[in-house]
Amino acid sequence: MIPATRNGLLLIGVLFHLVYLLSIFDIYFRSPLVHGMTPHKVALKAPAKRLVLFVADGLRADKIYEPYHNATSGQTEELAPFLLDKLRTRASWGVSHTRVPTESRPGHVAAIAGFYEDVSAVTKGWKMNPVEFDSVFNESRHTWSFGSPDILPMFAHGASDSARVDTFMYSAEFEDFSGNGDRLDTWVFDEAERFFGRAAVPGSELNTMMHQDQIVFFFHLLGIDTNGHGFKPYSQEYLGNIKHVDRGIQRLVEQFESFYGDDGQTAYVFTADHGMNDRGAHGDGHPDNTRTPLIAWGAGVARTEAVAAGQTAPGHDGFSQPWNLERYERKDVNQADIAALMTALVGLNYPLNSVGTLPLSYLNTSQEYRAHSALANAQQVLEQYRVKHDEKQHTEMFFKPYAPMHQPTNTPEHMLARIRQAIGAQEYGAAEAECLRLIALCLEGLRYFQRYDWLLLRSIVSAGYLGWIMFSLLYIFRSYVLPQSGPCRSRRAGAVALVGLLVFAAFAAMFYRQGSPAMYYAYTAFPVYFWTDVLQQGPLLQQIAGSYARLSVRWRPVAFVGVYVAILEALVYAYFDRRVYSAAFALLAVLWPLTVSPRFRRQHTGLLALWTACCLLTSVFTLLPVERNDHLGLVIAGGALITLSGLAAWHYSPTFTLAPPGVAAKEAQHAVALDRLMILVETLLVGVATVL
Repeated sequence: MIPATRNGLLLIGVLFHLVYLLSIFDIYFRSPLVHGMTPHKVALKAPAKRLVLFVADGLRADKIYEPYHNATSGQTEELAPFLLDKLRTRASWGVSHTRVPTESRPGHVAAIAGFYEDVSAVTKGWKMNPVEFDSVFNESRHTWSFGSPDILPMFAHGASDSARVDTFMYSAEFEDFSGNGDRLDTWVFDEAERFFGRAAVPGSELNTMMHQDQIVFFFHLLGIDTNGHGFKPYSQEYLGNIKHVDRGIQRLVEQFESFYGDDGQTAYVFTADHGMNDRGAHGDGHPDNTRTPLIAWGAGVARTEAVAAGQTAPGHDGFSQPWNLERYERKDVNQADIAALMTALVGLNYPLNSVGTLPLSYLNTSQEYRAHSALANAQQVLEQYRVKHDEKQHTEMFFKPYAPMHQPTNTPEHMLARIRQAIGAQEYGAAEAECLRLIALCLEGLRYFQRYDWLLLRSIVSAGYLGWIMFSLLYIFRSYVLPQSGPCRSRRAGAVALVGLLVFAAFAAMFYRQGSPAMYYAYTAFPVYFWTDVLQQGPLLQQIAGSYARLSVRWRPVAFVGVYVAILEALVYAYFDRRVYSAAFALLAVLWPLTVSPRFRRQHTGLLALWTACCLLTSVFTLLPVERNDHLGLVIAGGALITLSGLAAWHYSPTFTLAPPGVAAKEAQHAVALDRLMILVETLLVGVATVL
């Protein structure tokens, strides 16, 4: 029943909102990972024996590709001449598109494990594994990794054999965001040099291990990200760190080629986990955060042939126009595709949780190897779909399969048969196309099952919030609007309560049968409780309707509710389009002057004109670009203007501050004095912050 006191309503409201806050995690923060799949790999000989992966943490694609104008020398230069030389002569390259959240752990997981981060990792601060997953490192014969303690341990701890992944890390205290971060990368390069020194001993265990096949070397370079946070990505520190990384990678590549005698069996992949916006931050979906470089060269990697001068190779758009690379085909990928590419280059099992699609255009192998690689990729993604399908079919009472995968000619069995038939007939192009089609269908199916319960849960949550609104409104009407309204409960209240109990029992039985989480019962209990109580208040609802019918102007309450809902919707839409705030300020510029009394309007014409001018000026702010470079002069000028306007408001406030109606003169003076004091304190705080 509706609580008799405000404290009772408050207690129910707090409990309701705390419980429903957790519904966000059950709807959107469910792990996409499944287990129990059979691994798949290509049975043919791989083009590379070893893979070297460089990840430049926090590197934006445009910062490494575009020419840099050095203001000191007046010359235009390349920040990464070694990598760009590989791009023009030996590599396939493009932009790797990441996904939100653009953080270090999700980016590394996508590139190395092949799936987009398990969002439940937010509960671990994006550091350690809430759910174990497979990765390229885990599938390798052995992996040596160098870099940050923030990244390396999560892949070592997740390995099925802890001895399979060796980590060489500096201490966490070595990471200092207040200084130049290139020393972090220097440590990695120096440690790698010491590592090669130990491996050079003939007959040593390390030397023997490094001459095996299916091995991986991983170099995590954190300096660029550190300098981006500390100095911004347009700073000399950030740009200089790109040069430092390029020189270090050149030195490492020379060490690899020397150690292995230029045997042509090493594949190299250079990429980044995420980018960085001009404010020195990342995490959201801004293009500066989601576009990262990808350059691959070496064994098994296709070489990009330059088109004739004056022509533009495929893949380019306005983003890459300033890079002077239009003669070289740009091959963009999704970040999870990098794991599939590395797997194919060294012939590993595809990571069990990978949802990446093998970028076939990056491969320089036989057509047969390409087709078999695409088939293994498709089989691995299909394994995940089948496990997810079987799990849902086993637990759901009213199971609905993913329809496109159950068409007569679209079943996985039919598609696999066509692929194998095409490979047997050496129609490799047709086999690759069918593999890509199967992968796309499986990925859509995985997304379908990941969101399978969304409609039910979101409907329950929506019913709960609407029920809470009605529940609290009836309390307000009964306590403050119609306090002498007589009996509120209907004579059929008992029958309504029984129906509510049966509804909850039906949902509870379904949740128990499906093995749903315990919180599902709580999510359902609230809307059942609220709506049962609302429907029991039949007489009160009739009295409210009668009171509305007796109003002389009935449109006003409806208009008020409509305006209120419109304002709320506008605020929500403003998250996607900031121009809504500009329109709001423009409306405020004219609404307040039009709604004040004629007497106030005549006495304070200047104040109203100033209000209108300030609102219109403020409306321009939300039309400006979000990303702007730091400008200390603008910050100081803004603080000075706010301070001056605050002092002016404090000085002239007695002329336009009105005491509340019905308040004694002495109390009115105290109220006005308090208002002036607050204005003065806030103004002085802004002034002090501006000076400091």
